[in-house]
Amino acid sequence: MKNFFQFLSETTATQQASRLGLQGDGHGGWYDRRTGEFVAKTEKGRLKFYNKRQKIGEKDPPQSDKEKNLSAPSQASAPQEQEPQQQTRPPEQSSEQEGPPPVEKTKGTLTIAFGRFNPPHIGHQKLMDMASSGSEDGDYIVVPSRTQDKKKNPLDADTKISYLRKMFPQHSEKIVNDAQNKTIFDVLKKAHMDGYTNVKIYGGADRVSDFQKLSGDYNGKLYQFDNIEVIDAGKRDTKSKKKVERAESSSQRRFAAEGDFESFKSFLPKELDDKDAKELYNQVRASMNIKEGWNLWEIAPKLDFIQLRENYINGNIFNIGQLVENLNTGLIGKIIRRGTNYLICVTEDNIMFKSWIKDVMEAQKYTEVKMDSEEREPGKPNTLVGTDGFRKYVEKMVPGSEWGKQFINKYRKK
Repeated sequence: MKNFFQFLSETTATQQASRLGLQGDGHGGWYDRRTGEFVAKTEKGRLKFYNKRQKIGEKDPPQSDKEKNLSAPSQASAPQEQEPQQQTRPPEQSSEQEGPPPVEKTKGTLTIAFGRFNPPHIGHQKLMDMASSGSEDGDYIVVPSRTQDKKKNPLDADTKISYLRKMFPQHSEKIVNDAQNKTIFDVLKKAHMDGYTNVKIYGGADRVSDFQKLSGDYNGKLYQFDNIEVIDAGKRDTKSKKKVERAESSSQRRFAAEGDFESFKSFLPKELDDKDAKELYNQVRASMNIKEGWNLWEIAPKLDFIQLRENYINGNIFNIGQLVENLNTGLIGKIIRRGTNYLICVTEDNIMFKSWIKDVMEAQKYTEVKMDSEEREPGKPNTLVGTDGFRKYVEKMVPGSEWGKQFINKYRKK
């Protein structure tokens, strides 16, 4: 019988990794699928195991020079210098084995424009126009994400959709307001159930790689299409003379924080009159809860990446075990590994994904399974029966609850 080392020496790195159940990162590194820990590196076509001093759930310990040469992560100070390869693993559900529900395919191709639109601006017209012109017989939808927080996503879904319809009346009937569309997966599963044979997905340049990886990896598992096409709607060009090319939500949030209404208004379409423009501006400011001492890296991280990364390196944000939401896809997962400027996370369905630190936000997910806090969010108590958080809340509301415990213990028969 072959021993373990003979087995390693006779197979290629990919074959070895596959048989050992390892997940590749696209750069020659290999991770444990279960824990997300870095365990090996491809060297001369073989797996090289090293760094056994690593502790589960923590960052890599200091490495020797040899180890650094084998597996040094990117040292880039800006994310554009290294493209993170999306890591995923199928959800551990019965649906993985059985595949998506069988549906009669009676429709052709659905074109989808998926984005945050927070806040909406004139540049979003380009994305919608591309989806419209690229669709078959006008069969397209615009799906704003449901993500909201006070810093990067100040407007709730209903508010931003209302403004989107006012700003782009030519697309208003195609803008979908569905609370079930929390992630790109939700949109694709619904398209499958609606009987579409193919889908096209339009997204900004920073979302394309995420969409390509996730949509392709789960075709045949969560949904079934003959073809999934992801199309790059293009990058923002800050030097362009056309405002539609320069507009970006990060800048709009900065204008709102700085109290610069005129600049904010200049990147809104003419369909929005002065009154509505002022209302949108005030709504963004109110939702962001602007106060003195606000930080640009918190409300527009792409505009101040240096400070964002500084806070990340110092451990002020995005630590192991914390829940974060990917702003491009809507996926929410627990951080299991901190990279140089990226995170590896796992959702409740055991989908592993990898995100830039600029593309995530802290998440407070309110679930019946993992809700241990007394409040589901500030000022709102946890009322989910059966959770530890609900127990804590009830105990706090019952006078003398601690006394009762002491009373029972005092008179308990020994």
